[in-house]
Amino acid sequence: MTAARAASAVQVNGLSKAYGRVRAVRDLDLDVGYGEIFAILGPNGAGKSTTIEILEGHRKRDSGWVRVLGEDPADAGRSWRARIGIVLQETSDFGMLTVSETVRMFAKCYGDARARISEELLELVGLAASSGSRVRTLSGGQRRRLDVALGIIAKPDLLFLDEPTTGFDPEARRQFWDLIRLLASDGTTVLLTTHYLEEAAALADRVAVVARGRVAAVDSPARLTAHVNTTATVQWMEGDQLRVEHTDQPTELIRQRSADGSELAQLTVSRPTLEDAYLQLIGVT
Repeated sequence: MTAARAASAVQVNGLSKAYGRVRAVRDLDLDVGYGEIFAILGPNGAGKSTTIEILEGHRKRDSGWVRVLGEDPADAGRSWRARIGIVLQETSDFGMLTVSETVRMFAKCYGDARARISEELLELVGLAASSGSRVRTLSGGQRRRLDVALGIIAKPDLLFLDEPTTGFDPEARRQFWDLIRLLASDGTTVLLTTHYLEEAAALADRVAVVARGRVAAVDSPARLTAHVNTTATVQWMEGDQLRVEHTDQPTELIRQRSADGSELAQLTVSRPTLEDAYLQLIGVT
């Protein structure tokens, strides 16, 4: 194992990019370990897409130091590109081809050395039963699985996912999460952007919250939430009155109220979520 391979899949220091007078990315730092599922969260215009495009080698930076899989994306060649997979928010239309034909067409671009066997790949992403179906007949969830299949056809070390479950129903979203976890367990590093905070909380080992072109915080979803606010909200009905109390010891509060003879009807206890932490970090609350 080389020193570069042992360090991080993605290393970014002082990354900056401007479009005219608009600074999209400002001195951004980032470090993604090998084998991580890493999520980047941020509002529209925060610099997420620009950062990802630079990491993919599709956009030049103004300044900063960037290494992806040990190489500078701005100078990396075909061998480096074969080691990354990219699943965009929208992909090309292969509607007239079948699922199997589409996969085989993409596989030819990589040759036998790296490309997965099409049957094995479709089994992995849950599309084996649809291999003979035309792409245009696939559901949204099935189409997204095909997008992932094309993104991982060359067995990438690093997979970029841009808003991977936009438009999914809850069941399809959770099935897709299972697929991403499976890829990560097989050693693929996953870097995703998402607007769904529950998706980041469920999937990511670590989350970077980006605001105004900078990283506001990086940590696991649980630690981000705990660092921002640990107070729980306890609500119950007392007669026809709604009672609300905020406490960092909800169990003790409930015990005391019960000991006093209070009837805690319709009792609920809610703790801070990743969404609460996110909104505070981007300055909404």
